[in-house]
Amino acid sequence: MARVSTYLNFPRTTEAAFTFYKSVFGTEFVGDVNRFSQVPPQEGGPQMTEADKNLIMHVALPILGGHVLMGTDAPETMGFTVKQGNNVYINLEPDTRTETERIFKALSEGGKIEMPLQEMFWGDYYA
Repeated sequence: MARVSTYLNFPRTTEAAFTFYKSVFGTEFVGDVNRFSQVPPQEGGPQMTEADKNLIMHVALPILGGHVLMGTDAPETMGFTVKQGNNVYINLEPDTRTETERIFKALSEGGKIEMPLQEMFWGDYYA
């Protein structure tokens, strides 16, 4: 089933933020809390420090009306600079790959693609 969720980037404070959200909404995380230590080494990617390996790569928490709030840490040591305006994303999950490609193409027309659609190591088709 297609859904829309909100994705938040934090500068090393995702765990504290989502622990707070969990206490407010009284819900449980969907699946595991994934950490950067689970990411396979990326050719040409930045070297991950031991501190960065414990940061959250992905967390998902249902909040209200079926809406899911998701988050990740985005530390500067990994090439991110979190600032107002680049810390909130709308996550679209269409039902089919064809619909995903159609929406991605239409929304990216004339824009700057930060990440092309691609198969990801966790099994999703993602951009």
